[in-house]
Amino acid sequence: MTRPATPRPVPHGPRMPQSVLRRRPAEILAARPHGQPQPAAPPARRPSPRPPARIATAPARTRPPAARATTGRRPLPLGLMAAILVFVGLFTVGAGLGAATGFNLGDLFRGPDKPPPRAFPVLDPSTPKRLTIRSIKVEAPILRVGRAADGSVDVPPLTRHNEAGWFDQGPTPGQFGPALIVGHADTRTGPSVFAGLGKLKAGQKIEVLREDDSVAIFQINSVEHFNKEKLPVKRVYGDYSRPSLRLMTCGGRWLGGKRGYSDNVVVFASLVSAKET
Repeated sequence: MTRPATPRPVPHGPRMPQSVLRRRPAEILAARPHGQPQPAAPPARRPSPRPPARIATAPARTRPPAARATTGRRPLPLGLMAAILVFVGLFTVGAGLGAATGFNLGDLFRGPDKPPPRAFPVLDPSTPKRLTIRSIKVEAPILRVGRAADGSVDVPPLTRHNEAGWFDQGPTPGQFGPALIVGHADTRTGPSVFAGLGKLKAGQKIEVLREDDSVAIFQINSVEHFNKEKLPVKRVYGDYSRPSLRLMTCGGRWLGGKRGYSDNVVVFASLVSAKET
């Protein structure tokens, strides 16, 4: 069976322009009589703008602030801390010349492993026996002193207050480094061996007789007063550039009680020669 052919429309009336026929059916309104103008097409409605689509996102995670790297101060080495505490505390007891420290005072007097080059005399170790300072009329035996019960530098007993004390944990007079000799300035009964120490002047001589029968001769560089809490420890104990001597006693104002005097009198001297007795 054959499919019937679609009947062709019979043209009658005015023929519609192709431009109209090409429009979509919804846009064809009606045919106008020939010669009547075509009404203008209404302006196309512009679609109302839609709000932009929101993209759903998970709430951003707030990271905790990064911890700042804190650079803490490195603690001082124990040996250095011990030395500082000892230096601050030394020579603050009135009758004696020290304060409790609890550290080995001998470490304060350790010199270099190898002595530096020199153009001055250097003596072998030998224990001192006698101290002579002619300018203030001192002629005194020297005994050994070490550390007192409170950890300080000891001094001769009051019954021997006219004798000087060599600190036996340091160099002997004439060796490299600062040999330390201490003594009382006075007692309740009167002046002691180092009563005139503050009267010494630069250029004057100090002699130390030693057990090997040699005499170490020192020349005074300076005589200085220091508050016991502000002792220049590097100058007093840290000079290992040559053989030297430190004489030390109490001075300044009397503070009373166990505090004693406010200052220390320190004589700085350097070895200049030696002789045999």
